[in-house]
Amino acid sequence: ELKTFYRRRLPHWQPPGATIFLTWRLTDSLPTSVLDALQDERMRMLRVAEQFPDANDRFESISRAERMAFAQLDHALSASSAGPHWLAQPEVATCVAEFLHDAQGLYTLEAFCLMSNHAHMVLTPNCSPDGDFYPLSKITQSIKGRTALEANRILGRAGRFWQPESYDHVVRNDKELERVIKYVLWNPVKA
Repeated sequence: ELKTFYRRRLPHWQPPGATIFLTWRLTDSLPTSVLDALQDERMRMLRVAEQFPDANDRFESISRAERMAFAQLDHALSASSAGPHWLAQPEVATCVAEFLHDAQGLYTLEAFCLMSNHAHMVLTPNCSPDGDFYPLSKITQSIKGRTALEANRILGRAGRFWQPESYDHVVRNDKELERVIKYVLWNPVKA
């Protein structure tokens, strides 16, 4: 069974019980010109990837292109001096980290890191009382909603804190889980 739902512009898939790599960023953390250039490059890579006649080769090539596009976005975020960097403030970062650990029973936290303008997280949704897994939409809404309220209170500001869209990737096997967790934990060091 594959649950699919659409939020904003991106499709989000959540197979029951799957571990998910999740990334989200502060609002206005990248200039539109940078986002447009990254999207153009992503589309170029996908057009090339889709040219493979063999379905398996095409799937692998598309997957590789998506990983490269994500890595370019993550690098742009880490290198950016534009936009807000509220997570660099210890009190704001602490409130976000505490909420991620608290989780309110929605998920099991595998790993996370907070950068100055974005966050990475590896989680496995828990079963809800109705026997289904908590949907990723409910998890991200809970994380972003609660942390935005508290962070805005700390900063003495109002308005959007997080960018509405998030990036998520279903972790397909143990080898990939190890690779993703290493990526998350080493992200601050690499940046």
